[in-house]
Amino acid sequence: MPASDNETPARQRIDKWLWAARFFKTRGLATQAIHAGHIRLNGSAVKPAREVRPGDTLEITIGNVHWTVAVRAINEQRRPASEAQQLYEESAESKLRRETVKENLRLAPVPGSDLRGRPTKKARRQIRGFNEQF
Repeated sequence: MPASDNETPARQRIDKWLWAARFFKTRGLATQAIHAGHIRLNGSAVKPAREVRPGDTLEITIGNVHWTVAVRAINEQRRPASEAQQLYEESAESKLRRETVKENLRLAPVPGSDLRGRPTKKARRQIRGFNEQF
């Protein structure tokens, strides 16, 4: 018996949920992250066709950002970010960890910020020698 239009589904593919919750721009990128092992469902590795249900816990790694979220709702369509944030609830530890990483990146010096002006003759020779090795 098909679900009516106003009824929300009880489960959804994990790659589609990650796309609808706006963690990834496309389902293809979500699938690549799943195959790479960056997504864990209830502590175990998954495949893109695995279904998520409300109450499941996801561990998502995107670059150096780690999210731990609980699935709260399922949505078949990709909606605006304000609505997509209602599909999950981030844990307090995850929020603290992300804020700490963000602050550390803000305070870290920018690579090359200690360099001033043009390279010296000696530095140019070193650069040229390094580039010629490859």
